[in-house]
Amino acid sequence: MMDETTRNHPYLRLPLLILLALGVGVVVSPASPRIHAAEEGQSSSLFQQSARVLLEKEFASDDVSYLLLDAQQGTVLALHWDDANKPVPMGSLIKPFTAMAYARSHANGFPKHFCAGKNGGCWLPAGHGNLSIEGALANSCNAYFRQLAEKVSPEQFSTTANDFGLPSGHSISQASMIGLGDDWQVSPNALSRAFLDLVRHHTDPATKRVLTGLQMSGRSGTGKAVGRHLHGHAVLVKTGTAVCTHSKKAPGDGFALIMTPADSPRLLLLVRVHGVPGAKSADLAGRMLERLGEGQ
Repeated sequence: MMDETTRNHPYLRLPLLILLALGVGVVVSPASPRIHAAEEGQSSSLFQQSARVLLEKEFASDDVSYLLLDAQQGTVLALHWDDANKPVPMGSLIKPFTAMAYARSHANGFPKHFCAGKNGGCWLPAGHGNLSIEGALANSCNAYFRQLAEKVSPEQFSTTANDFGLPSGHSISQASMIGLGDDWQVSPNALSRAFLDLVRHHTDPATKRVLTGLQMSGRSGTGKAVGRHLHGHAVLVKTGTAVCTHSKKAPGDGFALIMTPADSPRLLLLVRVHGVPGAKSADLAGRMLERLGEGQ
C-alpha cells in the first residue's frame, strides 16, 4: 500500500506513456513503489514504439488522421496521415496566428467584443456574449475574430505567418483569417511546428494571453472533451472545422490540436476526423491521449 507521500507524487498522477516521453522510467513494485530516472534515449524509443502500436491498433481508420510529435525535440512519434506535408484547409486553427498578427500591429492590446450570435456571423446561434481574446479563443468565436481580421491587413498577416513558418500571401482574405473557406491552406507538419513555436514565445505578453485562451479551451471551451478525458490535467487545445478534402465529401472535417502538459508541453497531437465538427475531433483526441496513458 502506498504511503501518503508516494500517492501524491506528481509523476504518479500522469499517464505512464507520458512519463516515458518526459524521459522518466517508472519501476513499481507492490511493496515499495519507486521512481527512477531512465536513459532519455531508451525511454523515448520505448514511448515511440508503444505509441505507434497502440494508435495504429485502436485508431487506424480511413476517417481519422493524426500526427503525434515530441514537443521538445520536434520529432515525429506516430503518424497516420496520407501526406503530412500536403497543405489542407485547417479552419479555426488559424485563429491564434490571426490574434498574433493583430497584437503585433496594435499597441493597445486586444479588444473586448460582444458576440450576438448568428446575426454577428458566429457559428453559435445564441452567441457567446462579452468576450476577451482568451474567451474568444476558448470558444473559437467567429464574431470576435471577424472584428480582429477587419483590422489586420494581408501584409501584416503575411509577416506574422512567415515568422511562424506558415504560408502567406497578399491575397489572403478576412474570411481566411478566421478559418472560413479553403483559400488558406497549410500542411499538418508546418502547422504543428508553428504551434510549438508559439509556445516557445510564452513570455511575450500577447502570446501569454493566446496560450491562456487555448488552456481555457481544454477546460471549458470547444476542446473541453480533452480535459475531461485527461481528468482535469491542464492542456492547450485549439479546435477547428474546415472544408472537407476527402474524395468522399462531407460537410466538413473536424480538427483538434493538443499540447500537453499546458505549462511545458512534451507532446503535441494533431487529429483530423472526417465529417464531424472540431469539438467531436477533440473528443477523439482526448480518448487517444487517455489510451496512451492506459496502454502500458
